[in-house]
Amino acid sequence: MPSNFKSISEVIGKEKEFAQVRQAAEDYNVIEKFGNIFPDLKVVTKAVKVDKNILFLKVENSVWRSELNLKKSLIIEKINKHFGKQIIKNIKFIS
Repeated sequence: MPSNFKSISEVIGKEKEFAQVRQAAEDYNVIEKFGNIFPDLKVVTKAVKVDKNILFLKVENSVWRSELNLKKSLIIEKINKHFGKQIIKNIKFIS
């Protein structure tokens, strides 16, 4: 095998043409692992999507929305710490 061959993971992980694929995978991971990061919030909150580093959370009621809005920066910090880099910059709450 020639020495200039790269593995698929190298190509997807490093080539600029696959930046959108990497971003989509990171966004999906945030949604998928939100319940693991915040197990207490599973009952009242659901991660819906990530778009342009904004996490959209569906919240059961306005009381929880207000409470989570007060702790928004802590939630963002904990998510980014879990993944080891800044993935989320803001959170928007939807009903």
